[in-house]
Amino acid sequence: MSAVVRTATEQVGEPLVNIAIFGAFVLVTLIIVFRASRNNRTAADYYAAGRSFTGPQNGTAIAGDYLSAASFLGICGAIAINGYDGFLYSIGFLVAWLVALLLVAELLRNTGRFTMADVLSFRLRQRPVRMAAALSTLAVVFFYLLAQMAGAGGLVALLLGIDDRAAQGVVIAVVGALMILYVLVGGMKGTTWVQIIKAVLLIAGAGVMTLWVLSKYGFNLSDLLQGAIDQAGEGGEALIEPGKQYGASAMSQLNFVSLALALVLGTAGLPHVLMRFYTVPSAKEARRSVVWAIWLIGIFYLFTLVLGYGAGALVGPEEITSAPGGVNSAAPLLAYELGGTILLGIISAVAFATILAVVAGLTITAAASFAHDIYANWLKRGEVKPDGEVRVARITVVAIGVLAIIGGVFANGQNVAFLVALAFAVAASANLPTILYSLFWKRFNTSGALWSMYGGLISCIVLIAISPVVSGKVDPNTGASLSMIRDTSIDFHLIPLENPGIISIPLAFLLGILGTLLSKEKPHPEKFAEMEVRSLTGAGAEKATVH
Repeated sequence: MSAVVRTATEQVGEPLVNIAIFGAFVLVTLIIVFRASRNNRTAADYYAAGRSFTGPQNGTAIAGDYLSAASFLGICGAIAINGYDGFLYSIGFLVAWLVALLLVAELLRNTGRFTMADVLSFRLRQRPVRMAAALSTLAVVFFYLLAQMAGAGGLVALLLGIDDRAAQGVVIAVVGALMILYVLVGGMKGTTWVQIIKAVLLIAGAGVMTLWVLSKYGFNLSDLLQGAIDQAGEGGEALIEPGKQYGASAMSQLNFVSLALALVLGTAGLPHVLMRFYTVPSAKEARRSVVWAIWLIGIFYLFTLVLGYGAGALVGPEEITSAPGGVNSAAPLLAYELGGTILLGIISAVAFATILAVVAGLTITAAASFAHDIYANWLKRGEVKPDGEVRVARITVVAIGVLAIIGGVFANGQNVAFLVALAFAVAASANLPTILYSLFWKRFNTSGALWSMYGGLISCIVLIAISPVVSGKVDPNTGASLSMIRDTSIDFHLIPLENPGIISIPLAFLLGILGTLLSKEKPHPEKFAEMEVRSLTGAGAEKATVH
């Protein structure tokens, strides 16, 4: 094992260099955000960037939105520690885009205006559906924000050598404050430019590290895998075989099936991804966005395979798990091993930028959902001026930022890839069934939508609350808690299932059918026909852009 890494476990790199590089990035992006904010005059400007981005630009921004701390920090760590089973996260996240491309992207762009609720309320009763859609959006965003904040805490803990959880909490608060500033000032346009820059830097940085790692093994992937096996010691062969994490028992295999279901179906229900389709001027550009996103995301996930095994081979699983940031430290530690202080600073700044850009995108989605769906259309019944709606959205940004900071402090130390998987489960349970039924089922009605959304949302959150993720999961080797609640004496978990997708997703689809068939509400085939024509052809879609 490298002597450099061994001596760097307590303090990796130079904190001043790390902070300086990160500060430079924040300064540049803030300038861009301020410049972009000059044109934020209407709700369409603030929520949808005036629909001014091209397909390739929006596709790059989608990649920036999607390649979160989970993708970079969490997956690299998962592959370094669990090998093949860790790479399954990458496969699940990527395959999920096919569902979004084939079933959702273009149709959603043609029928909506700013939020997912615009699509659902097209042919259903507005007020109850908007409230349900807004609540599910806020729930998904909250779980996703937990993951990003946990990633921020782990990363800075590593860079500054901070082991104290209170100090890490202060770092999480700083990230939250920066996030609030980005969104308050820049709106969707500023956030989109930050995501485009971040995506280019992240993919380029990961590409450089990938080539660097491969060069150490003569560009021979087999030699790299053997290096990871040798570094892992006894039983290292398990890194290249299925089952290291999910094959020990029937329950762990069931956990994997549940996780896979959530990952593959969750993307098409993620509100911050769906909202991105409204920033382009046409359905054709929405489709191009997704194609660009798939290419960029696919290339990046191939890089994670090399980076994960590279971290396992060059750094070692013991060094990774004992670092202040835990499993999430694999990629920064690998950067330090390859290029020392400067590369560590650059890669860490990119990772931090990743977190900032993603939380900014999530926050504006939640703010838009609350201001547009709950305030403007539910409370005010559409009788509100656009500037009033934007003002409420900005107030909401601050409230969500505070909640994200509090939740991030509790989630600090969890594997961020796993936390994101919980957000995917909520999205797939609460949002996807209703979106698909609205677009494709003529008889679907408001009752079915409410049954599906509330049933999927409540069942998913309850199952998470009584799962080992929240309490009762203990490391068999150290006896330390692996749950969000660190006190091992507190244990109220009732089910061994860690991701609830295998129960809550089918239940939400079933409740949508039952709610529709048992309802006395009359179907509106003419509304469905109008929605079908608009969703498939785009005819009349631009009417949805006028407030």
